This record gives sequence, C-alpha cells and structure tokens, in this order.
Amino acid sequence: MTLTELKYIVAVARERHFGKAAEACYVSQPTLSVAIKKLEDELEVKLFERSAGEVTVTPLGEQIVQQAQSVLDQAASIKEIAKRGKDPLAGPLNLGVIYTIGPYLLPDLVRQVIARTPQMPLVLQENFTAKLLEMLRAGEIDCAIMAEPFPDTGLAMAPLYDEPFMAALPNRHKFADRESITSEELQSETMLLLGTGHCFRDHVLEVCPEFARFSSNAEGIRKSFEGSSLETIKHMVASGMGVTLVPRLSVPADAIKPKVKGRKEPEQMVRYLPVRDAHDRDPPTRRVVLAWRRTFTRYEAIAALRNAIYACELPGVKRLS
Repeated sequence: MTLTELKYIVAVARERHFGKAAEACYVSQPTLSVAIKKLEDELEVKLFERSAGEVTVTPLGEQIVQQAQSVLDQAASIKEIAKRGKDPLAGPLNLGVIYTIGPYLLPDLVRQVIARTPQMPLVLQENFTAKLLEMLRAGEIDCAIMAEPFPDTGLAMAPLYDEPFMAALPNRHKFADRESITSEELQSETMLLLGTGHCFRDHVLEVCPEFARFSSNAEGIRKSFEGSSLETIKHMVASGMGVTLVPRLSVPADAIKPKVKGRKEPEQMVRYLPVRDAHDRDPPTRRVVLAWRRTFTRYEAIAALRNAIYACELPGVKRLS
C-alpha cells in the first residue's frame, strides 16, 4: 500500500469517474486503474462498483476512502511541520466562502491578508455550503467561512460574528420612510428569494415561514420570485417587484449613511430598514463561522486568517471572540 494508491482512490471517490480522476492526478487512466486494482487485491475488498459510465463507492470503500484522506492529511502535515519550522505562515491558504458572504467580506479581507501575511496568499473558492463541506472533507480547501446552521461533520469551528438581517424595499414603498420594519409586516409583502441551494434562502424562510410555498416545485410566475444572487435580488427590489431580506454587510454604505441637512443626496432606488420583532424578541441574525478539518495542522494560518477578518470593518455586525 502506497500514498500514491491512497491518493488515487480518494480522487476516484471524489470524481466518480476513472478518467477524470486520472486527469486530476496527472496520470494515465490505465496507470490509475492498475494501481487501484493492486490495492483492492492487497486488501481483498472491492472499493468501487463499476458500471457503464458510472462509478460508485462500496459501503466498505467509503470507510477506507475516508481513512485514506486522513492518512494523506497526516502525511501532508509532515511537510507542513518542516515548513512551519522556517515560517509558520508560509504557503497559500485555500479558503472557501459562501456566495452571500464572499462579495462583501473578501475585498477587505484580501487587503488585510496581503498587508499582514504576504507570504500566505489566499486561494479563494466561492460555493454553496453543501459543496464547501464536501470540499473540506476531501481536502480540496483548508477552511471555509460559512453561516450556521449546517450539518455536524466533525469540523473544528470558530465563531466570527453575528450579522443582522435588513429589509430591502423599493424607495417608493409605503414603508420606505420608516425607521424600521417588523418581520410580521414583511409577511404581507411579495418576498423575493434566492434560488435553492443558498443557505441564506433558508434563513429568510425561517423569518417568514409562510413563503416556504415558493421553496419546492413552484410553477409559473412564482419562479420569477427567485434570483441567482443577492445583487440580482436587489435589482428586482429596485424595479418594484417585491421586498427581501439581506445580510447587513451586503448593504451599500451610501444607502444608510446619515443624511446631511441642506445637501442634495443621490436618489437611492432601494431603501434598507432594520428588522425588529413585534414581540421584543431578538431580531433575525445569522452566525458566521470559520470551519476547518480537525486534522489540519496549520493552526497559525487559521489564527492569522481570523485576525485578518477581525481587522476588517464589518459594519453593523457583532464580533465574537
């Protein structure tokens, strides 16, 4: 049994395809197939079920692949230990971020990381929570910034901040001149939602559960209530199609800065209001966390990234230690 063979079975389990796994490992498909057959013969078990155009991992193979990934992580840590002896922060850090955080945190975060730890460049990946969790388990990324809740996968986690939601309304909406709005008042409005797969969609449905009717098998015009990104949703709000909830960091600074008496301000097409609870309960928020595999050994890199996040402006959120 060799580390190379373990690398091959992890690649096949990830790609579900021998050809694509061979490309990912920079070897020919016959080389990869022979190595995996050799490992199966040595272990006297079948790791993969092969059928026309499809590869599935056997139940026992799932356990072996998981252990193989752990072994590969531990082997990689030997190099990391040697590298950390020279510079604990040397080398890139592969960071995943969900779509509803990335555009609003990353520009400031990248500047902070470059200024603080230029020897640790960030390799960035934006994706859905489910995909980032999968990439973490497979070792394709080192850590991820996500919003709770998500399935317990045995990851190490550090809380970063609690972020309130704000309501986004057209500037001519009947509530546009209000100082705040309640979640109950939103329930009578046409709610614009992110598409399936975005965890922030689920957060909105928790605040306004009656809009869950849009969340599965919606037909006709109901499908037009979904957008592919928060920015798309904001444009839909600006055009008067409805209202939505957005995370605080996504709100443009110009949209909520205090107005100066006597100065003409450019017209804002979207009005952003704090959301309060009519029964004096806590307003809706989401908790943003940094997650990484427990076997990941670059503790200093995680700490440096967390410090860089705390050095960002993060307006309107509650930082967590």
